[in-house]
Amino acid sequence: MTDIDRRALLGVSTGLALAGTVPASAVAQTPAPAAPPPPVTAILARYIVGARYADLPANVRREGARTLLNWVGCAVGGSRHETVDKAVAALAPLAGKPEANVLGRKERFDISTTAFLNGVASHIFDYDDTHLKTIIHPAGPVASAILALSQHRKVSGQDFLNALVLGVETECRIGNSVYPEHYALGWHITGSTGMFGSAAACGRLLGLDEQRMTWALAIAASQPVGLKIQFGSMTKSFHPGRAAQNGLMAALLAEQGFTADPTAIEGKDGWGQALSTRHNWAEITEGLGVRYEAALNSYKPFACGIVCHPAIDAAIQLRGEHKLTGAEIEAVELHCNPLVQSLTGKTEPTVGLEGKFSIYHCVAVGILQGAAGERQFSDAVVRDPAVIALRRKVTLKLDPAVPPDKCDLTLRLKDGRTLTRHIEHAVGSAELPMTDAMLEAKFTDLARGVLPDAKARRLMDMCRNVEALADAGQIAVGGAA
Repeated sequence: MTDIDRRALLGVSTGLALAGTVPASAVAQTPAPAAPPPPVTAILARYIVGARYADLPANVRREGARTLLNWVGCAVGGSRHETVDKAVAALAPLAGKPEANVLGRKERFDISTTAFLNGVASHIFDYDDTHLKTIIHPAGPVASAILALSQHRKVSGQDFLNALVLGVETECRIGNSVYPEHYALGWHITGSTGMFGSAAACGRLLGLDEQRMTWALAIAASQPVGLKIQFGSMTKSFHPGRAAQNGLMAALLAEQGFTADPTAIEGKDGWGQALSTRHNWAEITEGLGVRYEAALNSYKPFACGIVCHPAIDAAIQLRGEHKLTGAEIEAVELHCNPLVQSLTGKTEPTVGLEGKFSIYHCVAVGILQGAAGERQFSDAVVRDPAVIALRRKVTLKLDPAVPPDKCDLTLRLKDGRTLTRHIEHAVGSAELPMTDAMLEAKFTDLARGVLPDAKARRLMDMCRNVEALADAGQIAVGGAA
C-alpha cells in the first residue's frame, strides 16, 4: 500500500466515522499536546540581571570566597603541567592583545586565550571543586572567564564575587534539570553546562540588560563541549577551558546585540531536548535567590575522581592505624557502588592522568603513600612496580545498594588477619567538608615550587578577602609567576 493509499483510506475511515457509520471510539484519537515548558531562558536571565551582591546571604558569600581560593590554588598548581605547555605552544602564535595573566606563568594573552588556559590548568589535576548533586566542577568555566574579563574591564571584588556565585548557580541549576540522564548519554557535564555559567557571570560583569542576557544564555546553549570518553586524557581539561571561552564569547556577542532564540534552553530542538532525555525545568527556576546551589559546593582533598574518595579515605586510615607498608597485604576488596567502576575502572593505567580514573591505583597509593595529591598521580608513581603490584591485588565487589559516597575496604594480610574500614562520608563530602585550614594547606601545597611562599600567601589573602578588593583583576596579577 502506498502512502497515497494510506492517506485516502484514512480519509474514508474518518469520513465514515463522522457520518456515524463507524463508531467514533474506533477511530484513533490524536493525543493532547504536551503543555509547553516555562520560559526558562528568560526567567533565568531576568534573575541574573537583577541579583545584587547585597542580596547574597553570608554563607553564600563565604562559600563563594572558598570556591575562589580553591580554584586559584588548583590553577596555579596545574599551570606548569605539560598539558598547559602544549596548549600555550599551540595558541601563542595566534593570540591577540596580551592583557591578561595566566596564573602561575609569565605569559600574558588576550582574554579569550587566557580564559581557556586558566580553565585547562585548573582542571588538569582533577583537584578542583565539585557540585556533588551533578558532579559538575563549577568554578573552572566561570572563574577562568571572569578573571580574564576583569583584566579587560575593571571590576570590584564585590561585583566579581557576585558574578562568580551567579555563574555557579546558573550552571548547577541547569545541570540539576537534566542529571543523571544527560551524563549517562556520554556528556561531560562540566563542559556541557559550564558555558552557561560563564555566559551568566560575564554578562553580569558586562552589565547586560534582560534582553541581552537572554541572548547570552541562548548563544551559550549552542556551544556545549565535552565527552566522557576523554577522561584520562589531556582533553578532559580542555572542557572547562573551552566552556569558559565559549561563555565569554556568548556574553560579548550578546552585548553587541547578536541575537539568538530566547527559548534556546527549553524550546523544541533546544539545548535540553538535544542533550537529555529528561528535563525538570523547575530545578532551574524555582527558589532563585532563596535556595543556592552555590552554597553546596565541595572541595577535593584528593586529586582524582570524586567517586574514589571514600576508598582513598579508608586506605589512608587503615595505613595510619596499622602502620602498613603494603608488603604485608595479600588481597584487597572494595565493596562499592557500580559507579566507581564505571567512572574509574582503568585497571592498568600507564600515565598519571589515567591513574586519576583508576580506583585500583587510588587504593594502592592510599595504602603505600598515605596520600592522593597530584604527586601520587605522576607518570612515575603510576609506573612504580610496587604500586602496580598492589593495585593488581585490588578487586571490586559492586553493589547498587551502596551509595556512591560510601564504601567498605577490606585488607587480607599474609599473616591471616583481616582489616576492614567502613566509610560513611569521606573527607571533603558535604557532611564532612574541608575546613578553611585544610583548604589553605591544599593551596600552599599546590603553589609550592610555582610561586614564592610570600607571594602565595598574599594571593591566598586576596582570594579570602575578595570582597574588599577595589580591583579583582589584581588576583590575576598576584597569581602570575
